[in-house]
This record gives sequence, C-alpha cells and structure tokens, in this order.
Amino acid sequence: MDDSTADYRLSPAFAARLVGLGLVLLALVVFAYVVVSAALGWPPDTIVVVVVLGLVGVFGGASWLRSRAYVVRLTATGYDVRFVRGAGVARGRWDEVSEAAVAHPRDVPCVVLTRTDGTTTSIPVGLLAADRDDFANDVRDRLAAARREG
Repeated sequence: MDDSTADYRLSPAFAARLVGLGLVLLALVVFAYVVVSAALGWPPDTIVVVVVLGLVGVFGGASWLRSRAYVVRLTATGYDVRFVRGAGVARGRWDEVSEAAVAHPRDVPCVVLTRTDGTTTSIPVGLLAADRDDFANDVRDRLAAARREG
C-alpha cells in the first residue's frame, strides 16, 4: 500500500454490532449442540470445545474488523467499497466519476459518486470510523487530482 492509499475502517459502533451478532449466533449454536449432544449421549466435554472454538472465531473476527478490514479504500486511481449492501458500483476509477456529492438517501448521510455511465456509488459516512467532512474532502481532492492528471 503506497502513500496515496487511504483505508477507511468500520466504525466501532457497527463493529460492536457485528460482534454482538456473532455472540448471539454462537449462543444459538451452543444451545443446539447441547440439545443434540444430550439426546445422543455425547460427552459434555465436547460442549466446551464448541464454546472455545466459537469464541476464538468471534473474537478473531472482531480483531480482523478492528485492525485489517476496510469499508472504503481510496487510491490515486480509484476506489473500492466493501461491506455496504446497496452501495451501487462497488469499485471504479476516478476517471469514471463525473461528480461527488453529499446526499441523504433514505435519511442516511452518504457521499454519492455519480459515474459517467449514469450509475452511482453511495457510501454511508456513518459506517466509517472517520470524520464525515474529512472523508468527503478526501474523495473530492482525489477526484480533482485525477481530473488534473487526466
């Protein structure tokens, strides 16, 4: 990753929601496993193994979300959006973008990139662990720099 790359990570609030969802799913799996193991007479020690493996998975995923996963990656040549359902075009080059604007589709503050082919990319700024204005300015600066070079 060079100096012109900026990764915008998932906000702590949304990461916590995902970890909480993982813990709830783990609880359901453990409950189902306890019922099945009791009905089939499996040793109770296997329940501990399932719980430990599940916790390692959940907290490993949490660590990955916190330190490695990104929602938006901006480079000198383009952008990449991940983990956003309904974002539109998730990856593109700056020369394919005609305009960057702030909008509120469905009352969600977003930076919307309008592409030259008429499609859009919507990036909900509330998902990002960054200041909304700083992110919007970074997008606009990169778009302007790509236009100067092109």
